[in-house]
Amino acid sequence: MIDSYRIVIGCEIHTQLTTKTKAFCACENRYGGMPDTRVCPVCLGLPGAMPRISKGYVEMGVVAGTALNCNIARYAKFDRKHYFYPDLAKGYQITQYDLPLCTDGYADLPYVKMPEDTRKGGARYVDKNFAGGDNNINNQYKRVRIERIHLEEDVGKSLHLEGKYSYIDYNRCGTPLIEIVTKPDMNSPEEAALFMETVQEILRYVGVTNGNLEEGNMRCDANINLTVWEDGKEYHTPISEIKNLNSFRAIKDACAYEAQRQLDEFINDRQEFNPGFKNTMGWDDVNGKTVIQRTKNSFVDYRFTTEPDIKPFTLSEAFIAEHAAKVGELPEQKRNRLKKEFGLSDFDVDTLTTSRALALWFEEAAAQSKDVKKTANIILAELLAVLNEQEKTIADLEITPKHIAQLSNAASEGKITSKQAKEVFADMMATGKLPDDIIQEKGMVVVSDSGAIAEYVQQVIAENPKAIADYKSGKTNVVGWLMGQVMKKSGGKANPKTATELLKSEIEKL
Repeated sequence: MIDSYRIVIGCEIHTQLTTKTKAFCACENRYGGMPDTRVCPVCLGLPGAMPRISKGYVEMGVVAGTALNCNIARYAKFDRKHYFYPDLAKGYQITQYDLPLCTDGYADLPYVKMPEDTRKGGARYVDKNFAGGDNNINNQYKRVRIERIHLEEDVGKSLHLEGKYSYIDYNRCGTPLIEIVTKPDMNSPEEAALFMETVQEILRYVGVTNGNLEEGNMRCDANINLTVWEDGKEYHTPISEIKNLNSFRAIKDACAYEAQRQLDEFINDRQEFNPGFKNTMGWDDVNGKTVIQRTKNSFVDYRFTTEPDIKPFTLSEAFIAEHAAKVGELPEQKRNRLKKEFGLSDFDVDTLTTSRALALWFEEAAAQSKDVKKTANIILAELLAVLNEQEKTIADLEITPKHIAQLSNAASEGKITSKQAKEVFADMMATGKLPDDIIQEKGMVVVSDSGAIAEYVQQVIAENPKAIADYKSGKTNVVGWLMGQVMKKSGGKANPKTATELLKSEIEKL
């Protein structure tokens, strides 16, 4: 009888970089377009074509490695990895084998705890002892170690139409990739999905990838097996590699299904780990299950050889320092600082840091505002709503952080009412004018003089004896209606707080 088990997952994430050209030639690096129109003898691997390393490719590799806390190699080289698929024009892929650009990094994930009483097939799921160990960071984060990040080119894309025809689009050949290879440090499908989400966020933040999973900018291969405890003995199931997962949900669902499949297989057929055996699986999203693509009785011999057409290269300390400096403050660091510095909620900082551009925009507005929370609320409740509706980003705005700061200051100082603030916001977005100019042009400045407001209050009381009688008889909610009359008489300019206090005071005197 199985007592308990643990899921063990390692990930290999392939990420396309946003260089202007491909990895080893001058062809444009972008998504989509007419098939086979962005190709040349180099990316097609034609005889006599000589690849040349794109400088921007290595620069972005350094930025990515630094952002993921890796050591950056001072000496590296490229290799050839041989295999024969129709979408691999050359019959080999230019990659890095024994001397990758980046090694020994990590990413810290907010801890995702699995329930201890989760049972599958009569076995108890065991979390990986988060209470201690090297992976526990201050009881808040779980550290996933990154073994290496290496540079490699992408291959073409196979197109299968109507179940009858197969075509190859070679536009993607030679596209610059990094492959991020982790240690087997993840212990639940949720952690695997969160790891990819965290990597996507970090690499987008530092500007090295678009990270659009639907375009294939990022995809993940998940290596998964189980550690099983039975009758005091420890067993390991065979490793399955689930290929080309291109959504967070797919990673989570595929790993969850495969973990249950392996557990059932162990219970029924006693399948155990063999270092020379590995299943390569695909994910059938429609039917919600993994399917075997091929099995390996011994690991594939890719016949790695040093790439003879590209010389090994060295990186100077100055080069590494220059590009490492581009990383700056990363998302989780920024979230923690904004919460501490401005007292903002988790929801507020999570939303304001969804992109580096938005976070920097907010911080510039906050630096000019007298009430940072109000500034954050205007951005969250008003500005982002407009951007979402118009399908725009913060980079598309014609207004500046100064506009939001002025609006926030006018509202927090009581110069305009909350209703007027919405009107000013709409005018500001439509015209690009600064709030102070709009307030001045429309004569919106709130009347705070108690003498002037008292006159409006007296007029309202005199004109509405029935409402006053209702108030005296206990219908206190009538005050809201009377306040509306005061605001109407003042043209919406009366200070609401002062007007409310004067109205209640005058009614009590009657």
